[in-house]
Amino acid sequence: MRLDPPDSSSAAGAPPLIVHVIHQLDVGGLENGLVNLINHMPPGRYRHAIVCMKNATVFRQRLSAPGVEIISLDKREGKDPGHYLRLYRLLRQLRPSLVHTRNLCCIEAQLLAAIAGVRLRVHGEHGRDIDDPQGAKRKYRLLRKLMRPLIQHFIAVSADLGQWLVQAIGAPPDRVSHIGNGVDSVQFHPRLGPPAVVGPPGFLCHGAYVIGSVGRMAAVKDQLSLVRAFLLLLEKLDRYERARLRLMIVGDGPCRQPCLDLLAQAGAQHQAWLPGTRDDVAPLLRAMDVFVLPSLAEGSSNTILEAMATGLPVVATHVGGNAELVQPGWSGALVPPRSPELLAAALFDYYRAPELGVRHGARGRRQVLAEHSLAAMAGAYLAVYDRLTGAEAPSPLSTYP
Repeated sequence: MRLDPPDSSSAAGAPPLIVHVIHQLDVGGLENGLVNLINHMPPGRYRHAIVCMKNATVFRQRLSAPGVEIISLDKREGKDPGHYLRLYRLLRQLRPSLVHTRNLCCIEAQLLAAIAGVRLRVHGEHGRDIDDPQGAKRKYRLLRKLMRPLIQHFIAVSADLGQWLVQAIGAPPDRVSHIGNGVDSVQFHPRLGPPAVVGPPGFLCHGAYVIGSVGRMAAVKDQLSLVRAFLLLLEKLDRYERARLRLMIVGDGPCRQPCLDLLAQAGAQHQAWLPGTRDDVAPLLRAMDVFVLPSLAEGSSNTILEAMATGLPVVATHVGGNAELVQPGWSGALVPPRSPELLAAALFDYYRAPELGVRHGARGRRQVLAEHSLAAMAGAYLAVYDRLTGAEAPSPLSTYP
């Protein structure tokens, strides 16, 4: 077990400590949301510690809030009963006021927190994995139901997940809050001039039209469907138009190499750039003309919000919380999952009418500014924490009637 040096403010009389339990502090939407939350919480209201079941990568450098402890339990792959004892001992040592777990992989920490004497416990649902994209697996539902009595409050990042918690898991409606993700609309802003030169030499040719995506390249994100749609779109275009088309997929994971292989088999590798994980996502988004999220399951996508803040039209699959963010015909398009043909058709519409993409992108940015600021997100979480700890007068929560 590894700990970052603790902050000296942990002495008696310091603000209440919140322990956030996650699987791993690495590139991902959930992790990005947690970092954004801690960075934008009012200073001095709460102390924060992040407990990683596995470990923390260089992604930890995105934390700018001072004094945040990051603790790695170094859980082994597969079964590792020892990590339960390590977590129990850690919670007894830290004595937090509140433990906040996220997603199924960490929900068992609720039991350990209760045994360790942590009085206040919150659980967040941020999306499902490829093993259970609809949240229908009996054993996973049973585990959530067993943990349900231990949880004082649930937070869902989408209305879809919130309704599922109530209807399928039996969470009391007045103990479920819907808090959408927030986005930094200053960092993620529309292109102000010509696109920056990105990619290998010749990638951004004159008049290039860039179809882009950002995300972990795992099976649940289904970037292979995006590659297939790109190849279908190439077949629709004449020789000149094909030469303009480009594909950019930013991210890394087990599906990156299959995507590269598929592009190579089609002879289109020179028109695509898959650079792996990058720290310069904002300027890369500004080099795109349309953003695609082809996921099989989603909670509330940070990358969709970042693309909307950048002024891009969004083509996404009609799953999870995507339909709560993308308004078809207004700010983007929704297509069924695993449908490369329909995805290609939606992309063709934007390619043929670039002015449509500009209009939809501008509407999406206005939506982000009005509904998805980082300040609003942090304030909503603060209201939950304050209500449970009694730190402030209870604030109104968005609950399910």
